[in-house]
Amino acid sequence: MRRSAVAALAVISSASIVLAGCSKAEDKGGANGKGAGANAATKGMVNVSDKKGGTVTYAMADAPESFDPGNTYYAFIYNFSRLYARPLMTFKPAAGEAGNELVPDLAEGKGTPSDGGKTWTYKIRAGVKYDDGTVVTSKDVKYAVERSNFARDVLSLGPNYFQQLLADPAKYKGPYKDKSDKGLGSIETPDDNTIVFKLSKPFADFDYLVSAPQTAPVPKAKDKGVDYTKSVLSSGSYKFESYQEGKQVTLVRNPNWDAKTDPLRKQYPDKIVLNLKVSQSTIDKDLLAGAIHADLAGRGVDTQTQAQVLGKPDLKASTDNTAGGRLVYTAINTQVAPFNNIECRKAVQYAIDKVSVQTAMGGSIRGDVASTVLPTDVKGYEKADLYATPGGKGDAAKAKEHLKACGQQKGFKTVISARSDRQSEVDSATAIVEALKKVGIQASIKQYPSSKYFSDYAGVPAFTKKEGIGLIMMQWGSDWPTGYGFLQQIVHGKAIGKSGNTNLSELDDPAVNKLLDDAIANTDEVARNKAYTEVDKKVMEQAVIVPLSYFKVLLYRSPNATNLVSTAAFSGQYDYLNIGTTK
Repeated sequence: MRRSAVAALAVISSASIVLAGCSKAEDKGGANGKGAGANAATKGMVNVSDKKGGTVTYAMADAPESFDPGNTYYAFIYNFSRLYARPLMTFKPAAGEAGNELVPDLAEGKGTPSDGGKTWTYKIRAGVKYDDGTVVTSKDVKYAVERSNFARDVLSLGPNYFQQLLADPAKYKGPYKDKSDKGLGSIETPDDNTIVFKLSKPFADFDYLVSAPQTAPVPKAKDKGVDYTKSVLSSGSYKFESYQEGKQVTLVRNPNWDAKTDPLRKQYPDKIVLNLKVSQSTIDKDLLAGAIHADLAGRGVDTQTQAQVLGKPDLKASTDNTAGGRLVYTAINTQVAPFNNIECRKAVQYAIDKVSVQTAMGGSIRGDVASTVLPTDVKGYEKADLYATPGGKGDAAKAKEHLKACGQQKGFKTVISARSDRQSEVDSATAIVEALKKVGIQASIKQYPSSKYFSDYAGVPAFTKKEGIGLIMMQWGSDWPTGYGFLQQIVHGKAIGKSGNTNLSELDDPAVNKLLDDAIANTDEVARNKAYTEVDKKVMEQAVIVPLSYFKVLLYRSPNATNLVSTAAFSGQYDYLNIGTTK
């Protein structure tokens, strides 16, 4: 899903914490469900409690690019936004793989397909109200999809699946330019509780697609475009009380939320506070002390804290080393010379010492060395290593052979980008720089903040070309737990955008595009998964992605948090829907 944890948002490490633990924590235990054990939240809910009241506090090292459910693509905001924005479908609050189960949210049930999978119909739950007391209608869901997918010059940060899939996108100018009340013709609202999506081709994963917060309702009269992030109207169990950009966000109970219309949310705390731009070391210290309940970004403790918690059995027992369908990689920009030459790309594939990158990230507990685009826990994965090197430590001789083949035997200069607020990513980029230097490639690092990484920097093709950014550090988590949900937005040509771009290599290979398009229209799951394996192979043959690590995260359970469960659906993060507090 998404640029995960932040974005990026995962797989069993041979040296991961192998820790026994109960699948059920002590009920209403005041100190982190003592006895639950390490990895307990990957097996079940820890510190189960129905206690109401108090304040749940989150923190994160940067600030989100947006709280607008229609203008975001980070897994942690997909997770967090469900507190105030209800998509048609969502994922079941459950541990590990069980958290990948789709359940109805704003919709009464799963979609009803017709016309061979080209038409999908949903019924909206009756009686759902916004925090101002007005009733949610199907027209609000239609408008939410229109604004998030068809106004890319205003809201560019989310995926554009609907724009690619709906039947008549070319005729529609978007809600801010279209002056009619009809809107997009391929989304119909025959009554206030029915919405019908008409697609240009069958799409087998459509129920997964509508789990994105882009289907959370937005009333047209309350939309403020890019500024809607400051005044989101809530359809969930909590509403915004205050929004201090870059500093703090406070949510309080939505007085018009009705449990009868919502089988998922419990509305435990009185208040939810998110503190922004807090140093990671402070976040870790506050987690251990119980001063906060979770690191919202969900990327785990830093390396110093990791050594501390793993070195003490009592602290180690409160950790979750969790998977979540995520890959750490370097995208090779095919539009920046000399990487428009495949031989130069292959030189980078062989030059990088993946073990040194793994070490920079925190060691094997943070994930296994990767050799495929698909992580091992995403359907379609098949073991392969097209650019194998001795021990995964690089092969300078082979790298130099390919440099010679691309006419760069003397080497060249390039730029590698990384997110400034992610020290492990900067450290990984530094390890890559050192490895490339050994074969004559001189790479310099440019750092940019996570909050603007995709909107202003790495996700803007014009910017990367101008700055000569040939290599881009990236983490990616599955939009939903299928090969299509992982691959489409990072390798399909139609995913390339002017801003908010996630196909950072700018790969537009007709064979890859066709494989993905044909697979998602196929009702045969086995055939779809076989196609995703083939896509992985072809992308690696193009040498546009250097897989570095099948990422895992080491989370620490705050002693005062209740109802903690690590879910694969949100990149291994704790499910934020029903976290409560013992205080």
